[in-house]
Amino acid sequence: MSVHGLAKSYGDVRALDGVDLDVQEGTVLGLLGPNGAGKTTMIRVLTTLLKPDAGSATVAGLDVVRDAAELRSLIGLAGQYAAVDENLTGQENLTMVGRLYGMDRAAARRRAGELLDRFDLGDAAQRVVKGYSGGMRRRLDLAAALVAKPPILFLDEPTTGLDPRSRLQLWETIEQLASEGATVLLTTQYLDEADRLAGAIAVIDRGRVIARGSPDELKDRVGGERLEVHLEEAARTGAAAEILSVMGDDPPAVDGELVSVNVRHRPGAIVEGVRLLDDAGVGVQDIALRRPTLDEVFLALTGHAAEDADADGEGSG
Repeated sequence: MSVHGLAKSYGDVRALDGVDLDVQEGTVLGLLGPNGAGKTTMIRVLTTLLKPDAGSATVAGLDVVRDAAELRSLIGLAGQYAAVDENLTGQENLTMVGRLYGMDRAAARRRAGELLDRFDLGDAAQRVVKGYSGGMRRRLDLAAALVAKPPILFLDEPTTGLDPRSRLQLWETIEQLASEGATVLLTTQYLDEADRLAGAIAVIDRGRVIARGSPDELKDRVGGERLEVHLEEAARTGAAAEILSVMGDDPPAVDGELVSVNVRHRPGAIVEGVRLLDDAGVGVQDIALRRPTLDEVFLALTGHAAEDADADGEGSG
């Protein structure tokens, strides 16, 4: 999947502003950004639902505009809101999707049964979807995106609004799909979701990709690991900060009885810190290494929190 100079505007608002992006086959790329960053517009372009104003994009070697009809048979899409017919049963929904893809009725029913079992919906196969919970609808929607066994899957904020248990179940399903070799483009504003599921992340803000890399690489951009030491006596923080200063590039920070120092990837940092403080007679109550969260990374990269909305005319993405 390759994107070059992609641009799209809604009136005076530029939702995509010259995006360049590459996704390797068989990987999960997390497209991370707040509401209004341009994520959903990107998905709509890549799934042939929206034509760009400028630039180009290819998915599975096919141009998203010129080869749109052929491309649609190779991709699956699950959006922010479950696109299932609530007046049909789960079985009927998936069978209908299979028929739309050209399967005969028997093949479509078999595939529907496979997916209902896989997504733990077998017992609810004959129930009308109107009676499904939000998590069940979302799993059914993802199942519908897989009816034709697409090699490329687009998931646009798939866990929005789900309770923690349903969210975890969907994460496990996405991980299974990735382990089976699917290429997944996942948009999300949940940083823990991107951290868990994505092997690579692109951060998008105000229609532009502002950073990319693995979760660990992005965390390294805001300082890597920090050694955090809780002292037995707050009065010794000055001495502890001076002692630990040899371990980092920047001066240690002091907050009450907590002293923290940026040590990046210094092997044996905990052992070294304990030894230095013990040699100086400074008592340690607790000591740990902490990596920055993706929330902190996003704030450092964009200057605002990931949940901040910045309407771009595209809805919520």
